[in-house]
Amino acid sequence: MKVLQNLEPKAVFEYFEEISNIPRGSGNEKEISDYLLNFGKRLGLESIQDEALNIIIKKPGTKGYENAPTVIIQGHMDMVCEKNNGIEHDFEKDPLKLRIVDDYIYATDTTLGADNGIAVAYAMAILASDDIPHPPIEVLITTDEETGMSGAMAINKEHIDGKILINLDNEEEGYLLVSCAGGIRSNATIDVNYQAINDKKLIKINISGLKGGHSGMDIIKERGNSNKILGRILKGLLREVKFNLVSLNGGSKNNAIPREAEAVIAINVNDENIVVDIINNWNTIISNELRAQDPGLKIEASIYSNNEGKEFTDECTSKVVNLLYLYSNLE
Repeated sequence: MKVLQNLEPKAVFEYFEEISNIPRGSGNEKEISDYLLNFGKRLGLESIQDEALNIIIKKPGTKGYENAPTVIIQGHMDMVCEKNNGIEHDFEKDPLKLRIVDDYIYATDTTLGADNGIAVAYAMAILASDDIPHPPIEVLITTDEETGMSGAMAINKEHIDGKILINLDNEEEGYLLVSCAGGIRSNATIDVNYQAINDKKLIKINISGLKGGHSGMDIIKERGNSNKILGRILKGLLREVKFNLVSLNGGSKNNAIPREAEAVIAINVNDENIVVDIINNWNTIISNELRAQDPGLKIEASIYSNNEGKEFTDECTSKVVNLLYLYSNLE
């Protein structure tokens, strides 16, 4: 039994469930691109797959609209691939596990890919329909939107005739936008020098339970950013106790608000209780600040028992902590 079979519009959700079975993270779009190409060909429509795996499917206008201006319906086939910590899910090959809760569709323990799978599903439904009046249509489904727009930038204008474009990537139902948004990326590199760990205790700081979200649509919701929270805690800790970083990890996608982060630090044996108390105090402060946006936030400190042989030098620890603390919404 299909999960979405009772939802309307029926064709849209049928196609959405179909493409949810096809892995389509950014950079892994060959299978979904081939699927869409074959979909168009099965309908007997002119279908193009370019070198960037973008898909263009052209459908003539219905009776009475044959000579109307061509309309481009555009979306993207790739999705952000995020999963909860500890979940076994391979985005290279595993289908999404859909479920319905109240009036919402979710993917169990992973991102849903409705951005922008719903555009693909709507476009497919229009292409397959025989009862929707429409002008000539060019469905344009691009690749790599989530990580750089390289698919859109690779489009050959010779493949497109339309001058009117409707983009189906807005996430606010009932709104039409006439606008353009941009973004900027920056890379910061710090050369890390190491030294041996001598007679120290290792503490792991773990941040989890944040909602995260899309760094474009959800940034206005003021949700917690695990990387920024970790930087704030480490900066505060460094003001009171000497420690050296051993490892640092957080976030996974450049367009997703980080939900989880962790750091391992090396401290003097006698400072264990002080460090744990400081971290617990930060947990209280930040959990109170985010009690509305992220009530599930957890900031935990625990003894780290892995045998690590080296730590960042004092200078490198200070540089990395300051960068993490000062950088704007790190993703």
